[in-house]
Amino acid sequence: MLRERLEKVEERIQRAVARSGRRRSEVTLVAVTKKFPVEIICEAYALGLRYFGENYVQEFEAKHPHVASLEDAQFHLIGHLQSNKARLAAELFQAIETVDSEKLARRLDEAARSLQVPLEVMIEVKLSPEESKVGAPPGQLADLIAAINNCANLRLTGLMTMPPWNDDPEQTRPYFRRLAELAQQHGLTKLSMGMSHDFEAAIEEGATHIRVGRGLFGPRPKD
Repeated sequence: MLRERLEKVEERIQRAVARSGRRRSEVTLVAVTKKFPVEIICEAYALGLRYFGENYVQEFEAKHPHVASLEDAQFHLIGHLQSNKARLAAELFQAIETVDSEKLARRLDEAARSLQVPLEVMIEVKLSPEESKVGAPPGQLADLIAAINNCANLRLTGLMTMPPWNDDPEQTRPYFRRLAELAQQHGLTKLSMGMSHDFEAAIEEGATHIRVGRGLFGPRPKD
């Protein structure tokens, strides 16, 4: 079942990059495995997936011992990170996609000091007026970028966003386009945007990382 879903997702990616005149190598598929057991991660890894997204630090802390030996696997934190969990997150993840404040950046910088390589981070940008959405406002990006660039143990690579949910990808496309404009304005190359239902539009607007859970694994297990 997973193999078939992966093939369908791959076909959708291929069509989207072809429409936008891009190369397949420019788009990284991040398999979102929150709430799924370790066995699913291992099955996805066996099928060739190497990038995985998790939303909760404590959930992944329990999974980590079982997946730490997966060679070349990269685990991204794509959920909101509280500053008091920064040290643990820096130890568990290869990339933090949801930095949204100078305070969090400083905590991650301190936590990453003992790492052998700088910790990759992205800034989560709040483009939606929804109160449930988090992230740095676009007007604060310049200051936050400067603060992160002053952190010797962090490597800022791009921006991430979560548009308001809508079944119609054309309704989320403007958010993807806006994020791409902000990245270009600030000289950042990576764009983490687009999920199972709308990643084609995200790719067409320049996404370098798409976060796909349901499209690969089906509905998430209930708590």
